[in-house]
Amino acid sequence: MRKLWLLGGAAVVIAGGAAFVMLSGATSPFGGDKKDGKPPPATLEFTTREVVRPQNVSLPTRIEFSGPLVAPRTAVVRAKASGTLLDLKVNEGSRVRAGQVLGAIDLAELQSRVTDRSAAVEAAQAALDEAQRQHTAAVGLAAQKFISPTALQTSQSKLDAAISQLKSAQAQLATARIGIREASLVAPISGVVAKRNVVPGEKLSLEQPILTIVDLSLLELAGAVGTHEVSLLRPGMPVEVRVEGVAKPVAGELARIAPAAEPGTRAIGVTVSIENPKEVFRAGQYALGSVVLQDSELHLTVPTLAIVNVSGQDHVWLIDNGALVRRAITTGRRDDAQGRVEVLAGLTASAQVLAAGYDNLREGAKAVVVERAAPTASAAASNAVR
Repeated sequence: MRKLWLLGGAAVVIAGGAAFVMLSGATSPFGGDKKDGKPPPATLEFTTREVVRPQNVSLPTRIEFSGPLVAPRTAVVRAKASGTLLDLKVNEGSRVRAGQVLGAIDLAELQSRVTDRSAAVEAAQAALDEAQRQHTAAVGLAAQKFISPTALQTSQSKLDAAISQLKSAQAQLATARIGIREASLVAPISGVVAKRNVVPGEKLSLEQPILTIVDLSLLELAGAVGTHEVSLLRPGMPVEVRVEGVAKPVAGELARIAPAAEPGTRAIGVTVSIENPKEVFRAGQYALGSVVLQDSELHLTVPTLAIVNVSGQDHVWLIDNGALVRRAITTGRRDDAQGRVEVLAGLTASAQVLAAGYDNLREGAKAVVVERAAPTASAAASNAVR
């Protein structure tokens, strides 16, 4: 029994010593700290293409305005006389020439009016001939003292009245003939029929629209600019115009600037003329025009993608003394064509800026710039903060 007690005590002592050794090894400098089980943070590697320095570049001023394309040479053919539409030879999309006959209207009423005016002219001419003969006879009688001077004056007055009546009848006849000429359906300009409002057999009223003809060889972009920008524009300036649905921009010219701003919007209208000889564009298409004003000064800039905005504050990521630093900056003008933004404060030309604004970086993390390609740098940066 005594031997059993001694053996049990020895086993307890050995077990306690083993536990002490294990606990001591957990904090031993040779075994490392195993409390959290996490390796030390990795150093992020960025290539020279992922890190850029601010550059001094010129930033041209770009004034943009948008609006629909309109055809300034647009004509509406209207009925100049009431009557039945007998024929209409063109449809929407038909190409017409200036002076081309487009159709016919029943002008029986106008024709009868012309006939009546012609008869009135013939009657007035006959009355004038008679008055002329009587006045000639009266002049001869007055020379022989057979009639009084008063009778001669009366004859002269009748002759003058006959002349006036003839002129009036001739004017009325000319008006009736002009009415027939204007009532004929003739294309006033060359172009394309954009809209057809009536069909043959329809009774037309005076000034009723019949056709709309559009000349697409010249189009205009009607836009608006702010009052703070209009002082930079001048008629004749070249304008780059991008039309919806067309990848390649076209050249235009600033034709007109409105003399006053709109009361409600404080915007001033501008008009850009665009030559369209091949009729590639159509009236009504939406277009964006831009005027580029060159800048002779240099501005400190960074790529647009390098800027991250948090709560209204712009900032960039830097590598400073081997660590990531988030730096707040003050930005100015932007140039979307170059993809750069002006930095007014917060950076120097020697700063190392990450070209892309990662949103998963940790400030203070170790980072270096390497010459070799590091396609996993972004992935490493993402893993470093998880």
